[in-house]
Amino acid sequence: MGIQYKDYYEILGVSREATPDEIKKAYRKLAKQYHPDVSKEPNAEEKYKEINEAYEVLKDPEKRKKYDTLGMNWQSGQDFTPPPGWQHVDFGGGDMGGFSDFFQTIFGSSGKNFGGFGDIFSSANFQQPMKRDSEVSVTLALEDVVKGGVHTFTLSSSSGKRNIKVNLPKGITEGSQIRLPGKADGGGDIYVNIHVAPNKIFEVNEFDLTREIKVPVWDAVLGKDLVVGTLDGEVMIKMPPGLQDGQKLRVRGKGMPKRDGTNGDLYVKIKIEIPRRLNAKQKELWQELANLG
Repeated sequence: MGIQYKDYYEILGVSREATPDEIKKAYRKLAKQYHPDVSKEPNAEEKYKEINEAYEVLKDPEKRKKYDTLGMNWQSGQDFTPPPGWQHVDFGGGDMGGFSDFFQTIFGSSGKNFGGFGDIFSSANFQQPMKRDSEVSVTLALEDVVKGGVHTFTLSSSSGKRNIKVNLPKGITEGSQIRLPGKADGGGDIYVNIHVAPNKIFEVNEFDLTREIKVPVWDAVLGKDLVVGTLDGEVMIKMPPGLQDGQKLRVRGKGMPKRDGTNGDLYVKIKIEIPRRLNAKQKELWQELANLG
């Protein structure tokens, strides 16, 4: 049949004894790494699909139990031979949500059981409509996360594409998850995983931000008032004398907004600029400083 076994535990990089929290943590890390909007890996899109498929199975206790029933003697890429009693089921070639043939063979269309292999695991009646939760990842610009408000994204499913509106509350950051009750196909919930796109100015770490500021060497030595741009305008900070390259200055309350109404902090990383060209007088003065030690 040409169906190859997929080791979902190996795809997520977790053990077969992994807890739900460990599985979720591994998924979020990999989804961020291989998200097609941010990853430069040549196989990012395919890898991202594999990661989502593995998580779709291992996050669900019932699906995970059925998958584990296959046993531990299979290796990824091996030709998969279904157990005795399995019968081929024709799913009609419709939209299977991008899942692999292996997934469809076990779980049927969109993860539901429609006889065949699914009947081996359970005798439950699957003719009744089933609510099914879904999980999507959305990559937002830092400015959109800070601004909050309503964000519209397109959800693709077996029933086609539709626009979903998400109200972004204060206090979301990289890895946050928003639940949209009853918005999935069949009345299930949609869980929206938030990723923050890289920003040209600010580096995001939870609710804190870091930005680099270049200063002339004499300002680092002597100290100076420094004007720094933040998320909501400019502030003036005092740069003390004797700053070293790479040293950070902390500006309280100028980071990302939190749920309690406060903000994280902004860290200003000092990058000391060394003059590349000196005229005769400047060289003389620098030499004088050198002689003074």
